[in-house]
Amino acid sequence: MNTSALPVQFLKNKTVKSALLLAMLLTPVLPVLAADNYASEFNNIHQINAGDVNIGYVDIGPRDGQPVILLHGWPYDIHSYVEVAPALASKGFRVIVPHLRGYGTTRFISDTAPRNGQPSAMAADIVALMDALNIKQADVAGFDWGARTADIVAALWPERVKSLVSVSGYLISSQKIGEQPLPPQAELLWWYQFYFATPRGEAGYAKNTHDFAKLIWQQASPGWKFSDKTFAASAASLDNPDHVAVTISNYRWRLGLEKGEAKYDKYEQKLATLPAITVPTITIEGGNNGAPHPDPKTYAARFTGKYEHRTFGANVGHNPPQEDPVAFTQAVVDADKL
Repeated sequence: MNTSALPVQFLKNKTVKSALLLAMLLTPVLPVLAADNYASEFNNIHQINAGDVNIGYVDIGPRDGQPVILLHGWPYDIHSYVEVAPALASKGFRVIVPHLRGYGTTRFISDTAPRNGQPSAMAADIVALMDALNIKQADVAGFDWGARTADIVAALWPERVKSLVSVSGYLISSQKIGEQPLPPQAELLWWYQFYFATPRGEAGYAKNTHDFAKLIWQQASPGWKFSDKTFAASAASLDNPDHVAVTISNYRWRLGLEKGEAKYDKYEQKLATLPAITVPTITIEGGNNGAPHPDPKTYAARFTGKYEHRTFGANVGHNPPQEDPVAFTQAVVDADKL
């Protein structure tokens, strides 16, 4: 509050001075209250048709703010951003957090549509969502499946992405690359992918979805002591009737066990060349990521625009937005300014 322009006689009044002092003391608290208020909106799920799916999404913050799209991973959901989204909204961003296909309230529009989980299909969903919401360009951030989806959107539709925040960096791949065997220790980390390649794995995931997801959370983030309440908030989204089918499809596609849909072939052909990502980017790695992830040195050259890499704290694992929401929020803010 600027008091320099007020008359001297006005400022000498004790009552006025007390009121001014109280106002100045309370002013820094307002952003925190705003974030709390936005948090209360997080459970207000909107629905909109976007391409092959009717997407459930959170949309908070000023409608004229810079759009930010936050993408979750597997087996998580929009609650990974339950603190990041309100924090960004309180800073003036319009924050959109969609359920990916196979999660939460997102549903396939057609009962006969393939429950396809190939990565390019998920990226096309996000572009269709932007079109449906009349968003020309957004900051896009994600982890796990969400990071891969964000990378693909940035690579195939760079004009739609103002900036990118990607946990574990460059995650674009192809079925040809997926055919290549890895060293035994690396293969071990992908145990669930091979499990899902079998009928037993599909049946096991369908039978034990929540227990399976909790195990993945514990393995991927060994230093994160999440509560039962925190897990339950996300686990409910895995009850989506298409979740198991989409999950199995995603991992089988990576191994070349599913062809995917022909309409995405043009995207896959370009992605197979491992295209550079030209948009301003901040990549992130958790200091204690227990999930498979590349060394940042191996992918830095894939980002040819303005670029930074950040490694979060020693206890941060595979889900940085939920494990260190303050640092993740700052990364999105900083990427927007690159």
